[in-house]
Amino acid sequence: MVSKTDETSPVAVDTRESKELENDIGREACDCAHPSGMPLVNGDDGHKLSEVENHKEKEDGEPSVDDGNEQEVIVIQDTGFTVKIHVPGIEPFDLQVSPQEMVQEIHQVLMDREDTCHRTCFSLQLDGNVLDNFSELKSIEGLQEGSNLKVVEEPYTVREARIHVRHIRDLLKSLDPSDSYNGIDCNSLSFLSLFTEGDLGETGKRKRKGSELEQIDCTPPEHILPGSKERPLLFLQPQTKDAKPLQCLKVLTMSGWNPPPGNRKMHGDLMYLYVVTMEDRHVSITASTRGFYVNQSTAYSFNPKPANPSFLSHSLVELLSQISPTFKKNFAALQKKRVQRHPFERIATPFQVYSWTAPTVEHAMDCVRAEDAYTSRLGYEEHIPGQTRDWNEELQTTRELPRKNLPERLLRERAIFKVHSDFAAAATRGAMAVIDGNVMAINPGEETKMQMFIWNNIFFSLGFDVRDHYKDFGGDNAAYVAPTNDLNGVRAYNAVDVEGLYTLGTVVVDYRGYRVTAQSIIPGILEREQEQSVIYGSIDFGKTVVSHPKYLQLLEKTARPLKIQKHCVLNDKNEEVELCSSVECKGIIGNDSRHYILDLLRTFPPDLNFLPVKGEELPEECSKLGFPKEHRHRLSCLRQELIEAFVEHRHLVFMKLAALQLMQQKPNKQEKGCAAVTENGSSSPTGAVESKKTASEDGKAEENLSGLDQARDLAESIASEDKTVDPKSKEVILNACKAVGSVSNTSFNIRFNPDIFSPGVRFHDPNCEELQKQKQLLKDAAAFLVSCQIPSLIKDCADHTVLPMDGATMAEAMHQRGINIRYLAKVVEFVSKSPARQSLDHIWKLGVTELITRSAKHIFKIYLQGVELSGLSVAISHFLNCFLSSFPNPIAHLPTDELVSKKKRNKRKPRHLGNVDNTTWASTTPQELWKNISNETKSYFGFSIDCESVDQAVEKYGLQKISLLREICVKSGIQILLKEYNFDSRHRPTFTEEDILNIFPVVKHVNPKASDAFHFFQSGQAKVQQGFLKEGCELINEALNLFNNVYGAMHVEICACLRLLARLNYIMGDYNEALSNQQKAVLMSERALGVDHPNTIQEYMHLALYCFANGQLSTALKLLYRSRYLLLLVCGEDHPEMALLDSNIGLVLHGVMEYDLALRFLENALAINGKYHGAKSLKVALSHHLVARVYESKAEFRSALQHEKDGYTIYKTQLGENHEKTKESSEYLKYLTQQAVALQRTMNEIYKNGSNASILPLKFTAPSMATVLEQLNVINGILFIPLSQKDLENLKAEVQRRQQLQEAGKGAEQEDTRDAKVTDPVHGVKTQTSVESSTEQTSA
Repeated sequence: MVSKTDETSPVAVDTRESKELENDIGREACDCAHPSGMPLVNGDDGHKLSEVENHKEKEDGEPSVDDGNEQEVIVIQDTGFTVKIHVPGIEPFDLQVSPQEMVQEIHQVLMDREDTCHRTCFSLQLDGNVLDNFSELKSIEGLQEGSNLKVVEEPYTVREARIHVRHIRDLLKSLDPSDSYNGIDCNSLSFLSLFTEGDLGETGKRKRKGSELEQIDCTPPEHILPGSKERPLLFLQPQTKDAKPLQCLKVLTMSGWNPPPGNRKMHGDLMYLYVVTMEDRHVSITASTRGFYVNQSTAYSFNPKPANPSFLSHSLVELLSQISPTFKKNFAALQKKRVQRHPFERIATPFQVYSWTAPTVEHAMDCVRAEDAYTSRLGYEEHIPGQTRDWNEELQTTRELPRKNLPERLLRERAIFKVHSDFAAAATRGAMAVIDGNVMAINPGEETKMQMFIWNNIFFSLGFDVRDHYKDFGGDNAAYVAPTNDLNGVRAYNAVDVEGLYTLGTVVVDYRGYRVTAQSIIPGILEREQEQSVIYGSIDFGKTVVSHPKYLQLLEKTARPLKIQKHCVLNDKNEEVELCSSVECKGIIGNDSRHYILDLLRTFPPDLNFLPVKGEELPEECSKLGFPKEHRHRLSCLRQELIEAFVEHRHLVFMKLAALQLMQQKPNKQEKGCAAVTENGSSSPTGAVESKKTASEDGKAEENLSGLDQARDLAESIASEDKTVDPKSKEVILNACKAVGSVSNTSFNIRFNPDIFSPGVRFHDPNCEELQKQKQLLKDAAAFLVSCQIPSLIKDCADHTVLPMDGATMAEAMHQRGINIRYLAKVVEFVSKSPARQSLDHIWKLGVTELITRSAKHIFKIYLQGVELSGLSVAISHFLNCFLSSFPNPIAHLPTDELVSKKKRNKRKPRHLGNVDNTTWASTTPQELWKNISNETKSYFGFSIDCESVDQAVEKYGLQKISLLREICVKSGIQILLKEYNFDSRHRPTFTEEDILNIFPVVKHVNPKASDAFHFFQSGQAKVQQGFLKEGCELINEALNLFNNVYGAMHVEICACLRLLARLNYIMGDYNEALSNQQKAVLMSERALGVDHPNTIQEYMHLALYCFANGQLSTALKLLYRSRYLLLLVCGEDHPEMALLDSNIGLVLHGVMEYDLALRFLENALAINGKYHGAKSLKVALSHHLVARVYESKAEFRSALQHEKDGYTIYKTQLGENHEKTKESSEYLKYLTQQAVALQRTMNEIYKNGSNASILPLKFTAPSMATVLEQLNVINGILFIPLSQKDLENLKAEVQRRQQLQEAGKGAEQEDTRDAKVTDPVHGVKTQTSVESSTEQTSA
């Protein structure tokens, strides 16, 4: 069943990590299901090699992926072979391996298998020769199919003994969730298995075959029924019955007798352990070079002699199993359970995910944890010679790896990703240590705000304005945003990836109210003064400026992708200096002679809407919205996404202008052999091109296309300095260039000068045309943001193509369009003025929630700075009470000693970071806090909420407190106890100090990308959209393989890949495969994004559909109930997504004949659809139809008729009499009328003749599963369209024509391929292509 493609990496960068499980996922997954130990492929099980080779058909000239890559991909897909492993004490077994693997990876597999997991110190031998851990299998002579590998126990060293104890500790803790709740070692939570009870896929099918509809309990829990006001929190992290995993030992810790004295060392003692067994036996154990044995020491007397019997064993597990029967029994049971878990539940995530709630977890004794806390164990240094890692060297060397072909690029990207995630973890740990006061400053004499720190080769600085560096930019406020701007700059330069130009590893950590920047250290920078080392840029914001030819040459390469204009500024001697970046971008050559750039905080041009400049007027679009506004700092930049959208928009305008002029020049020429166009080729991505620039009306649309083609050819020939171009055409391009503000007169080229409007930067001639042009561009970009991007966001939200559910997804939607969060109030304002205000209600509420919680976060940050470590939990609970509790006067209980020492302290200055007396926080009241919040929303965002208390805000804006709590906790890193909170009690505060469990850091870092995998993924998506499902599927499988190579097995992008694969499997009829892929997607989303992330909610919904299709009805319902619960918690019932969810639940309940319940959900869906899509929309018509069907099943024909009539009316008005849907509806109406009449007749008969009436049996039908599934597909936007071969050809031609059109307009919106006639599914047709479309069209 499984073909082996290479599911391990073709490389293993630093596979020494004892936790690097990623490579063996496939095998783990299998060990539980297939004892043969056949590995599973990470991606798609049955992904045969031949398919990869076949996917080269270039359909209709549509390039799938360039051939070069294709060849290379196949290189990686090496077929595996099987070897036999001989382990002492157990039967030999077969293991499938791949030639690309390292020997090390076989070690990993053995350390994870149930029967060999307790061995760590062994070598693998082939014919008596020890294999080198870091050699690839293909390089080993004589290793082939069927070879015998022997596991040989090796003598221990101190290092090996420690690794062994750590590994045993990990095995004992493998089912313990406490690390996930505490956010340690990249563990995170997942609850899917509780809802599926492990019955997904094959096994589930077998269990269920007996009865189609076994008795299942479908009643949803009270709190998720439509209209329920309760929002319980306990269900967020359901606790299992066996939440306490099996205990094997009471205590396992290092003994106080360590380290062994000299004479014992010479007997081979390495270290001593102290164990208390479950039988309460206290034992001292010696770890010696030969293994572990019991010695005669006790807690108070040292006697290292072996006890009698000493049970010398090579493995600690074997020894403990001999001493303690309970250990033996429980350890075996624990390992059995461990290997049964889905591998995705236990691999580490690449970056730490924190949970905002946690149950009370017992704090158990743990030797390894205790040891780790006090040693600088960072990224497992104890495995690396020399202890601390040279982060800068690692980060830069990985960038220098070769990247000429695919295997090299994969190796390089994998290395970059690995080092980055290790660096982010190390930096986070260091930043917390700095703020908690556990690191010595390198300038201890200075005041605390100005201190800098070095820890584990990382440099830490605090986000305060030191030495008035940002005086002209807004002081501390500027110093606070500079690090995130700098990080965005680092991200941008890393993405451009120019050889020879280096950036610093950068991580920004917000923790306990402080912002810490962590950076890798340029070699040699600490030995010299900054003035000497900066050879490019300026260290004083443009007073003194220097440049350097090598830097100009390197930065020149980044200028085009980053749209930066090369420009000259004046230095202090009034000489012109040429730069290719903003002035404060500094170039420093390190002692390693690499060229570094740092301080990239102004990589992108300033945002003039928030930067008032004397004597400069903004365009009318901005000024009528009240811009420019004074902001807290002068570092507001436009986002990279905005710059790109703006340039693309300008390019479109440029092409159209050129085309228009060309056509005026040659009005009579007909275009040559160009496809007919039915759509005006001039719709811009934003639809905001002024009418004078729009091409002529539809009549001329055809010429317009050819005009665009000609304009493109012309632009290309001029750009390549072709001498044959006639002057008239040159003039056309010149005019078009001028009109769009291009920096060149012969080609389209828009660049920004990031230094315009920088205080302190001087230009040679401030009024020259060049600078005026640049200023105008910046104004245009600012106007583009408010006149195009915000309206386009609102439009997408109104069409429900964008469905944010919480603050994070809302911010993401804004950022994708290049809108900064400081425009949030403007977005909310646009919504409230929009004609579609009603269907944007959810966006409005989300916006207001976000404004309130972000303002509260700003206040909370300052509030925390005044709190000592000992008062943290009291202070946080007090803040939350003031913010969310209805209790009118919460009092903060200060720790008693505070009150005593307060008198003395007034005499001397407080010596902590904040500049406030550290008990002022205790006097905050709810009234004062809410007053501050409304001032903050007004002054920062420009939005007035005018609420004096949380209850007013909830009332006025229709918010829910639990969502506000979730947002503030997630944004500020607070973790609270999982319990029910009573927010509305007026007699006692909601939170006590015991409810605050932890405060976590909020971390921002660079996310390195897997570029090749991403290209495959995109080509796959494109193929699918054109209807080539099989090819698309292959490309996406390929992408999955490559993603696994770069990111390991667990990553957000892999999650998206799996979701799409599952959808394709489903459409192509492979329900089982769909289920397996979607299950992985859900687990990954829970683990990598969070159990209540909006993405996870949607993954649950998809999984429920595939479960239903697989006949697992009760599981499908459980999953749907889980998503409804999460959605209620995250954003409440009033959200368009809720309509889809409720339609799904209603349909499934209808299928299991729970009619009354089904009606509650379907009628709620009808109401929500009516609100968000308008009472006349096709979605509402479909909802009416679904409700009518349930009434029909209940034999309530009058209600059924009423609903179906409403639906019919909508179809008739929207689609006309003759449309398929209208006809269907009218047929159904006739049928209902007949049924109603028949029923009435029968009733009359009974009334007339009493008991001896002759009754014709009435047909009441429970819906068949097939019809329910069909409806589920329709509402979830999955359509199967039966097409004949001829239709297919037409469709392909249509798609191609569209593509030409689209390329001509480069980004002119492509109209979707939805006009294929959608009829009811006919599953018997051979050629089934599928169109995924939004529900609006499906019901059409």
